[in-house]
Amino acid sequence: MPDFIPAGLVFDCDGTLADTMPLHWRAWSELADQHRIEFSEHRFYSLGGVPTRDILRMLAHEQERADLDPIALARHKEELYLRFLPEVTPVEEVVSIAREHRGRIPMSVASGGSRHAIRHILEHLNILDWFDAVVTNEDVTLQKPAPDIFLEAARRMAVDPARCRAFEDTDLGMQAIRAAGMDAVDVRFMRTGLPPAAYGALGK
Repeated sequence: MPDFIPAGLVFDCDGTLADTMPLHWRAWSELADQHRIEFSEHRFYSLGGVPTRDILRMLAHEQERADLDPIALARHKEELYLRFLPEVTPVEEVVSIAREHRGRIPMSVASGGSRHAIRHILEHLNILDWFDAVVTNEDVTLQKPAPDIFLEAARRMAVDPARCRAFEDTDLGMQAIRAAGMDAVDVRFMRTGLPPAAYGALGK
């Protein structure tokens, strides 16, 4: 939709605004080793956007591990991950778009991460105050690939979802954007150096 001019922008955080996914995997690897949980790197990336607690519930059920407490382990995983916060860098291809449109049109963050972790990341990158709203997994009941988190971001910006452009880096996130009726940009194409025509030029 190259001639689409958005009235609002919505950004995922992990892997979209911030290059955090390898750091999340390091934290997951430590957690899995400590608690004898089977969890592959491929599956981790395939579940991008799903809250840690929900992944742990799934793994506990599949591996018949009644001893695992998904909520407590999710907190532990976040503690492990936040140790790596100084290593977090921006995804400049995406942050540059947010920088260009800061103050021009409403912008928000819609992340499957926790409010605590996402705010820390945005503060670390010095971009928290760029956004009119930050929506995280505590703010909706249904998580990605359901559209709820993106719809809530649009509601808080007071922008019609159909007039929003949203940025994601996972298959589940892209499904959620499309289900919300928003224009979808897969930042994985942007990061591989493909021309703007591959994902739709941002309206000026």
